[in-house]
Amino acid sequence: MYANEVKARAVSMVMAGATLRQAEAACGPSRQTIGRWVGAAGIEMRQGWIGGPVKVVRSAGAARPGRLMLEQRLAIAAGVAAGLTHAEIAAGIGFSRPTVSRELARHAGPGGAYDPYAAHAEASRDARRPKPRKLDASRRLRRYVLERLAARWSPEQISAMLGEEFPGDEEMSLSAESIYQALYVQGKGSLRQELKVEKALRTGRTSRVPRSALPPRGDGASWVDGCEISLRPAEAGDRAVPGHWEGDLVVGGDMSSCLVTLVERSSRLVLVRRLDLHPTSLVTAELADMASRVPEALMRSVTWDRGCEMAGHAAFTERTGVRVYFCDPHSPWQRGSNENTNGLIRDFFPKGTRFCEVTDEEVARVQHLLNTRPRKTLGWKTPQEAYSEYLRKVEEGALTT
Repeated sequence: MYANEVKARAVSMVMAGATLRQAEAACGPSRQTIGRWVGAAGIEMRQGWIGGPVKVVRSAGAARPGRLMLEQRLAIAAGVAAGLTHAEIAAGIGFSRPTVSRELARHAGPGGAYDPYAAHAEASRDARRPKPRKLDASRRLRRYVLERLAARWSPEQISAMLGEEFPGDEEMSLSAESIYQALYVQGKGSLRQELKVEKALRTGRTSRVPRSALPPRGDGASWVDGCEISLRPAEAGDRAVPGHWEGDLVVGGDMSSCLVTLVERSSRLVLVRRLDLHPTSLVTAELADMASRVPEALMRSVTWDRGCEMAGHAAFTERTGVRVYFCDPHSPWQRGSNENTNGLIRDFFPKGTRFCEVTDEEVARVQHLLNTRPRKTLGWKTPQEAYSEYLRKVEEGALTT
């Protein structure tokens, strides 16, 4: 048996252009043995090849395996010794350039040297199954993930905040995909055993719903005239200026009780109130009370859908001085922040919920959970943190109407 270093050196010499006799004289093994090593490395010995351009050639008819085998690793070592680029090596073994680059980076030994035999042994150990899951090995990490999932955080939010709260702590780092796997794919020991998961997508859809290419139709909403979204101040469109809100009703299963929701477009802060009925007079009065608790500099406009509950919006504007603008027909994406937030609320209050049977304390709890959940669009700040910064600017006089 020859040492791995001897095998790698002999194959490398042949790849560099040496003859089998020269490799035999320099390394010791017979040229027949070296020839077998070269063939195992996927190099086709052709007449005229030695002394000509150096190339890595896969054996004719050899099928590419799903992962690197010893033969490919020997060819990589030989290609490196011959001074080939990663792209040239990859072309010769039938894998992509990033695969070769990752292989060399992952299994670099002392001084950056690459030992194909040691690399193959290490890769074989890493590929053994089943592998212990990180969530099973760390009770501390598992408890953190379960608590956030119970608060309706997404796996991406949990993964991002682990990095924010525990920088440099390897035990407390986890990818979003690992959380998804534990929720929806794995069986025994998965998070499903401790946390009931009813659906993977909040909407329950398996694909996007296409938007109609037809022009919007009129819907007889006369109260919209003069308050179309096209008339809304341009500053409300890019979210650069805080104080522009979006609103809607989340109607209960009895078609009478509802939640009134307002979402601030820049900070995504949500305000939620519960009503047993939703006639326009009651809705506009409740909205006016909600708006009165917001500083004037942070209550500039409200964008609503075309529901008849806002037919009396003039009374709201008269009381608060805040204009209401209405979306185009069948265009809920024009108030996308509110649509998304209402979907999050449905995680807590599924369709069919009768809000007359829900307490104000439960509604306040959901509002708090949503406002203290980190958001990717806010750089992983919470809506409450982002809104607090605007409040501070109002107090300092940096924000005015």
